[in-house]
Amino acid sequence: MTIDAVDFRKTLARFASGVTVITMAVDGEMSGITVSAFSSLSLHPPLILACIDKTANALPFVRKAQAFAVNILASDQSHLSNQFASKMSDKFQGVTYSIGELGQPILEGVQAYVVCKLREELDGGDHAILIGEVEAASVDSSRQPLLYYSSHYGSFHPFES
Repeated sequence: MTIDAVDFRKTLARFASGVTVITMAVDGEMSGITVSAFSSLSLHPPLILACIDKTANALPFVRKAQAFAVNILASDQSHLSNQFASKMSDKFQGVTYSIGELGQPILEGVQAYVVCKLREELDGGDHAILIGEVEAASVDSSRQPLLYYSSHYGSFHPFES
């Protein structure tokens, strides 16, 4: 049985996820892409995985740089998600950032980030599955996460215990 692509997409939209922007730099050029398919993979060694569409302009940058940063967006950063998901030629236009431990752009004001060396790339159908070995990480515990659910942004409100 083959599931209809529209039904499959509609079903997966019911899974709430955080929002990340993956950034990379190589030979003085920077690139970035919004990614919601991101997760931890292993504590020992520290590994994460992220999935990027094989047709995305950012994928050749990751391959060439062999490193990337995962910027975990804060609740007030939906504009960055939209900007890095767009087809803009300069996605860093108007964006404040610093340079991370491996030379990758770290977006200002993010809730957290990890800087990774590209350990492996696997085939994932129409996406590339990137496995990154975490070299550095930082958290701003004063920030709340940006969430994405059913094609809308939202924020996290913890239950009172």
